[in-house]
Amino acid sequence: MKYLLPVLFILCLYCLPAAAQTIEPPKEDTALYLRFPVVPPFSITKVPDSSRFAKADLKQKKKTLLIIFSPDCDHCQHETKELTASIDKFKKIQIVMASWLPYNEVLKFYKDYNIAAYPNITMGWDKSFFLPPFYQLKSLPFMALYDKKGNLISVFDGSVSLDKVVEAFK
Repeated sequence: MKYLLPVLFILCLYCLPAAAQTIEPPKEDTALYLRFPVVPPFSITKVPDSSRFAKADLKQKKKTLLIIFSPDCDHCQHETKELTASIDKFKKIQIVMASWLPYNEVLKFYKDYNIAAYPNITMGWDKSFFLPPFYQLKSLPFMALYDKKGNLISVFDGSVSLDKVVEAFK
């Protein structure tokens, strides 16, 4: 009987941590775009003039479509052809196309698809490789859609019908 009280005391000390609340840190594997669902603080080198274009250069109160692509990706090439063919559906949307591949490859893609003819498309080189890890890219092309306030609406990983993209903006 004289050992009952110390045994109960030790048992209570052992069980107390299990009853305490725990605060879980944010999961590190959660993509940054989900943790910070606004237009990221990107900076790209524009083609063809090599000027800098950043988040601050986006037009205010205008929807934004951010496309990450690779000039040598067949799906990206196909998506770009579709985008330019149906550009009228995207007239009120500013489009930023970025690639981390060498500047000269992005410039060739810009010329091959006559991007200069589409004033609402800005294309550039992500020389700091900021965007792919931010979005945890799994496939290309990757599209992130933002509303007029810069809040994330949706993302599309891989080829997608542009009608789905237009519908997501509504």
